[in-house]
Amino acid sequence: MKGILEGKIGIITGALDENSIAWKVAEQCHAQGARFILSNAPVALRMGKINELAEQCNTEVVSADASVESDWENLFHHAMNKYGGKVDFVLHSIGMSPNVRKGRHYTDLNYDWFLKSLDISALSFHKMLQTAQKLDAISEWGSVLALSYIAAQRTFPDYNDMAEAKALLESIARSYGYHYGVAKKVRINTISQSPTRTTAGTGVGKFDIFFDYANRMSPLGNASADDCAKFCAVMFSDFARMITMQNIYHDGGFSSVGISASVVDNFK
Repeated sequence: MKGILEGKIGIITGALDENSIAWKVAEQCHAQGARFILSNAPVALRMGKINELAEQCNTEVVSADASVESDWENLFHHAMNKYGGKVDFVLHSIGMSPNVRKGRHYTDLNYDWFLKSLDISALSFHKMLQTAQKLDAISEWGSVLALSYIAAQRTFPDYNDMAEAKALLESIARSYGYHYGVAKKVRINTISQSPTRTTAGTGVGKFDIFFDYANRMSPLGNASADDCAKFCAVMFSDFARMITMQNIYHDGGFSSVGISASVVDNFK
């Protein structure tokens, strides 16, 4: 399919470098005819290569701290002023845990850092949606996606406090999905992606083992960042017009498998 986002306007957050899922989503949305603003936190803009992506997609970058409501206001205003109308889609690809970064075990969390994890990784989603609704910034039948992971439902010890953050993220999608759906027909969903070799993903302890296990468990293998980007484009399009308040597993079947022959053979 080509051009399924022709005429659509959006905001894509979280692209850091070519390994980011958000980076791949931006490339795919651009290929499908969408116009959009890119955004990331000030520190990420200094670390990453997002300006290269902006040039590639013929757009611009707006700095925004996801935990600050006024930054969300500025971001939505900027997009609407640039394109002369409301946005049709938003990608929330934002997550960070100081406890993970600094190697604190789940049974010895720094609670100030834990609250920071929840604020950046989940409450920012509510702030984004609440700001958008107050500004009436998203078109009717618009689509909002946030990236999640199955650790929101199942225990993965090394995922640490990010598991709680993802569980809250998915709950916000359901709760706000109801209110925004009633008010403006805006659809809100989360995508539970396979473990993916992104800068953030590889920061999780024992990631390579984690990745290999999921790949062996999944009948189709792990879903790549490129595959996820294509799925996001479909979810942003009118082809997914009636899907909302869902957490959708984009994981090659991992979430439905108890054990696989490959894993059994590996233990043998």
